[in-house]
Amino acid sequence: MAKITLESLYHSYLPNPAGLEDYVLKEIEISWKDGGAYALLGPSGCGKSTLLNIISGLLTPSRGRVRFDDADVTSLPPDQRNIAQVFQFPVVYDTLTVYDNLAFPLRNRGVKESRVDTRVHEIATMLELEDSLTTRASNLTPDNKQKISMGRGLVRDDVNVIMFDEPLTVIDPELKWKLRSKLKELHQKIEVTMIYVTHDQTEALTFADEVVVMQDGEIVQIGTPVELFERPHHTFVGHFIGSPGMNILPCEVVEGAAFFRGHKVELEGAILKPEGRTEIGVRPEFVRLDKTGIPAVIRKASDIGRHTVVEAMVADIAVNAIFYGPPPAKGTEVYLSLVADKTRLYSDNWISTEASE
Repeated sequence: MAKITLESLYHSYLPNPAGLEDYVLKEIEISWKDGGAYALLGPSGCGKSTLLNIISGLLTPSRGRVRFDDADVTSLPPDQRNIAQVFQFPVVYDTLTVYDNLAFPLRNRGVKESRVDTRVHEIATMLELEDSLTTRASNLTPDNKQKISMGRGLVRDDVNVIMFDEPLTVIDPELKWKLRSKLKELHQKIEVTMIYVTHDQTEALTFADEVVVMQDGEIVQIGTPVELFERPHHTFVGHFIGSPGMNILPCEVVEGAAFFRGHKVELEGAILKPEGRTEIGVRPEFVRLDKTGIPAVIRKASDIGRHTVVEAMVADIAVNAIFYGPPPAKGTEVYLSLVADKTRLYSDNWISTEASE
C-alpha cells in the first residue's frame, strides 16, 4: 500500500501542444493517503481515465511527477508499480474456469497453492461466485464476467493501489448496489488504497471517503460527499451533483447585496469578490414555496415517489424546488423563498461568499 502524490501533472495526446487548450489534463495536484477510498468523478471526456492510466503507468505524463510514498514512479512501467486495475469491460480468460481466472494473478507471482485457494474462495464468496468456480468464463453472463474481472483485481493482498475504471457499466442496477457495498466492506476490512473512476455521482458518493470532481481536465473541487453537496465551490459541482442539480440563477450585485430579477436575496455570508459574471446558487432542497418572497408561476411538477420536483418560472428563469405533499397545479401563482445559509453567490463559476458558521 502507498500514499499517492501527483505533482503538477499535465498531459496532451499531441506531440507538440501549442497551448493549454491542447492538454487533456491541466495542473493536477493531489495527495491521497495510504489506505483511503477515493473517487474521480466527472462527465465523459473530462480526463478521469487519462489520469488513472498515468497513475497505473499505462501513460507517461507530458509534465509532472507521480510518487508512491517517497518513490518517483513517473517513468516506471505498470508491472513495477505493484498495482491492480479493473477496466470498464471484463478482462477474463474465457477458456479458464472462474477459479483459475481468480487464481491467475496469484499463481503468476508464485504464491503457494494453499494461499491461492484461500484467497480465491474469499473473493468468490464476496462476489457471490462460489457456485460458479468450476464453470468456464465463456459460459457466464457479462455481469458475472465483470465480477471475475473485479475479483482478479481484489485477489492480491500486496498491491499499492487498486484502481477501478467505471467497473460497473455492464452490471444491472440491483447488483451495482450490492457490489458497491461489498467493495466498501472489503476496503474497510483490508484498508488498501482504492481509486474509483466514474461519471455516476451515486457510485462515487456511496463508495468514496473523498471525491475528486473534474471538468475539462481540471480539478474543480475535492471533498467528502457531504462537502460537495452542502457547499459546492464551483457551479459545475453544484450542477453535476444532486438530482436535480443546484439552481444556478443570474443575479446582479448592488452595494454588496445580490438581486435576482429585482428581488434582494439573502446569502450565507458577505460577498467576497463580485467581479465578472455573478450567479446565485441554491439547491432545490432549500427552495421553499412560501406566502411571501419571489413571485413565480408553476410550470410543471414531477412526482418521483419520495417527493415532487416542482419547476417554477420567475419571469423567464426556471427554478426547481423539492416539495412534499400534493403540489400546486400548473399555472398556480406562488412565492419562492430561499434558505439564506444555503444560498451562495458565484463569480465566474467560483464561490464568492463567506461560509456561514
